[in-house]
Amino acid sequence: MMTGLFISELERTFKRKKTAAVLAVYAGLLAFIWFFFQRGGISFFDADHDVKIDSLNSAPLLLRDLSFAITFIVIPMFVADSFNGEYTSGALRMVLIRPHHRVKLFFVKWAVQCLLVFIILCITWLVGTCLGRMVMPHVNETTFLGGQTLGTVGALLYSLKFYGICFCIFIAVISIGSILSVLMPNSILSYVATIGALIGSMYVSDKLSFFFSVTDSVFHELSRPNSEFLVNLLFPILLISLIINLFVWKKKEWVG
Repeated sequence: MMTGLFISELERTFKRKKTAAVLAVYAGLLAFIWFFFQRGGISFFDADHDVKIDSLNSAPLLLRDLSFAITFIVIPMFVADSFNGEYTSGALRMVLIRPHHRVKLFFVKWAVQCLLVFIILCITWLVGTCLGRMVMPHVNETTFLGGQTLGTVGALLYSLKFYGICFCIFIAVISIGSILSVLMPNSILSYVATIGALIGSMYVSDKLSFFFSVTDSVFHELSRPNSEFLVNLLFPILLISLIINLFVWKKKEWVG
């Protein structure tokens, strides 16, 4: 039953014109940024630290230039379309007519959104890693923020950890966006509310600035020894947002 729901949600997701449009825009941005990426040869860990792009650091630096689009365009549009667009269009009512448990349906929709972002990150990592080795200046070691000098294997592990933490932050963005998408009366307001929540988080606490500047925050966290960012901040936010999601999802009158 769960597998059937998942496949059905995947089919509905990829049949939407918005999904194809957003993916096409992201692919265009990826190609556009890579073009200037290799021509410029310089990128940034944050606003205060520039760095020369080389064959070992290209993947994290490429995501830095694309993370804003993922956070403020790709995820909010995907989530608003899935959680709110189907409700306002009546498509979700057709799904809920069948004997599907609401909690299962929520987790299926949430998992599909996570899968979409995971695929986008995998493609970005592959482009940054492979083209970086082929096009960017070849080096045997590279230095990341905080003075960490790593060889080929160390830089690869750093890159994977960097993408992994970014993925966890994007999951939290998906979870927050899904709450707002369920509460808002239409998908446009859902999108705007998600953007507003992400920007507003900076004014709530400096510790939440990672929602606005994802990769800059991750570079800083990885520069600190024994950082407990995931355990102390990100995972609790993710857990709380999922609990709120489940409560709102169960209380919402979808078919009435």
